[in-house]
Amino acid sequence: MKNSFKLNDIVEMKKPHACQSNRWQIVRDGADIKIKCLNCNREVMMDRLEFDKKLKKVLGDSNE
Repeated sequence: MKNSFKLNDIVEMKKPHACQSNRWQIVRDGADIKIKCLNCNREVMMDRLEFDKKLKKVLGDSNE
């Protein structure tokens, strides 16, 4: 899934967060990617390779 996502996209990860939600919003895009849980608003930063491995699918833009 190379570059199939952009800033402010809503993504679904393979494993759920501790709050049992697996929907995240991309907050920062670069060498590292920061995502924010849409349920509890926690933010997690990971490198791009780790993000690509854990990404399940892109659900779309948060502005739509």
